[in-house]
Amino acid sequence: MTVDHSRAPVLEALERYQRHGRLGFTPPGHKQARGADPAVREVLGDSVFLGDVLATGGLDDRLTRGRVLQQAQELLADAVHAEHTFFSTCGSSLSVKAAMLSVAGPHEKLLIGRDAHKSVVAGLILSGIEPVWVEPRWDAARHLAHPPSAEEFDRAFDAHPDARGALVTSPTPYGASASLREIAEVCHRRSRPLVVDEAWGAHLPFHPNLPSWAMDAGADICVTSIHKMGSGLEQGSVFHLRGDLVTPALLGMRADLLGTTSPSVLIFAGLDGWRRQMALRGKELMESTLALAAEVRAAIEEIDGMHVNDRDDFCGPGLADDFDPLPCVIDVAGLGITGYRAADWLREHRSIDAHLADHRRIGAQLTHGDDRETAGELLSALRELARAARSLPRGPGVAVPAPGELRMTQAVQPRDAFFGPTEDVPVSAAAGRVAAEMITPYPPGIPAVLPGERLTEPVLRYLRTGLAAGMYLPDPADPALDTARVVEEGAAVV
Repeated sequence: MTVDHSRAPVLEALERYQRHGRLGFTPPGHKQARGADPAVREVLGDSVFLGDVLATGGLDDRLTRGRVLQQAQELLADAVHAEHTFFSTCGSSLSVKAAMLSVAGPHEKLLIGRDAHKSVVAGLILSGIEPVWVEPRWDAARHLAHPPSAEEFDRAFDAHPDARGALVTSPTPYGASASLREIAEVCHRRSRPLVVDEAWGAHLPFHPNLPSWAMDAGADICVTSIHKMGSGLEQGSVFHLRGDLVTPALLGMRADLLGTTSPSVLIFAGLDGWRRQMALRGKELMESTLALAAEVRAAIEEIDGMHVNDRDDFCGPGLADDFDPLPCVIDVAGLGITGYRAADWLREHRSIDAHLADHRRIGAQLTHGDDRETAGELLSALRELARAARSLPRGPGVAVPAPGELRMTQAVQPRDAFFGPTEDVPVSAAAGRVAAEMITPYPPGIPAVLPGERLTEPVLRYLRTGLAAGMYLPDPADPALDTARVVEEGAAVV
């Protein structure tokens, strides 16, 4: 069947809605901007409100007979070699939960790389799925985690043959990628599905010089944030399905449990338009983006005190299997400052927002939305930062534990610890107690502490020193981390 990727069903239906001048006595209550606050209209513009219509009984009819959303999803599935695609307007934080729930249920096991995003942990808490943690590959010299190997998943399945499937994050926010084809083979030998959290991989299907995209590598479900490396609006996410280990009806039912009944047509339109853009011009756009990234990376490498992590840094025995150069992760340790201080300086003095920041790195994410002008601004700012770094206060250091000290024992299932009886104790007295909360350096959003883990002094010291140095911790009950929320003394733990 010939597929016409020049079409954009959501955008076309939205244009028809506006052309027909429909008058809605339905939500949204702003009534095509007429009721919106004038100051809001001034900032946002009326086009935002004009595109904000009901998906059912607005964009499409009451019975969705126009199949507007279904057509858009089918086109995206074709563009990325999936069999089925589902749109989500609640971000990949929702999509990955739906994927997990389609593979395992309460009290069932799921193999999960311990470098998973906090949304995966939230899925465990909500569902009661029992995690079997699979160790990432740690780069002790750079204090960085890469996705687990296929061998680690194989060993985990041998130890837990009742596990219902596996979940791996690839690529990471740092651009490190797993050998998805090998991990998929490990799963499929046991007739178990593989879920890939590929939130950072929207661009991967569109150029052969990028790491393999999950559907092409044999994954069963893939979750992708179009707003991260694509050009969708924030919260625009999709999850793709192939094979027969998970049925489309089941995945759709699980997503329906979590998704909003008031999806944003604006976000749908962004997803639909991005698919058309990439289906028609994706390889060309990625070609120029990769070329620009190579120039930017080479130029940064010439700045004293900075180093751009590359394939030689991230890939090799015991490290990642593949590498995406577009996140452009810059090590600033040679400047004598933390990534937190570097990111703050760039925002304050050059109005440039870096992506991730940690104790020694910042991320300068490049996409097809960048060009020589934006790259020039970035390089100019980085050169100025390098000069300014000599006079910046050194600030407190971060006590990053060795890899073996970062892992803590899972004493209680995440759901039980989170919802069970808890108490707040001084952090100085928290070592040895069982955590009842997540504590997550953000971005990239990989929890250092999970509910149910037995706290240790090295991890607590890392978080306390990180907080003092500028680490952002959005989720602990006590933002100052003077206290920690733990399972109440005397509650049943192992």
